[in-house]
Amino acid sequence: MKHILLAVFVATLTLPATAPVANAAGKIQRACLKSDRPAASRPLCRCIQKTANRVLTRSDRTLAAKFYKDPQMAQDVRQSDDARKEAFWKRYKEFGSTAAAICGS
Repeated sequence: MKHILLAVFVATLTLPATAPVANAAGKIQRACLKSDRPAASRPLCRCIQKTANRVLTRSDRTLAAKFYKDPQMAQDVRQSDDARKEAFWKRYKEFGSTAAAICGS
């Protein structure tokens, strides 16, 4: 299960962007651009942010942005028995799948 998080996280950062998306920088976009991942680019990070805006709530986006800096936090949330965190994780997985489909080639 640990690898699912990594796969979703890496997939959203390693797939090439399809086209630039006009969108004001959000928390996920800024975290993506600040990350040390070599595939992080402005078009890709904008696309990921736009997808997050569609799929995640504002508080979900705030939490998800923290995963870029602290991947262990994502693991802790994923493994939590808290019902709210479990619901968030389902939405986050949907976000990862959607971002990979939209932002990938």
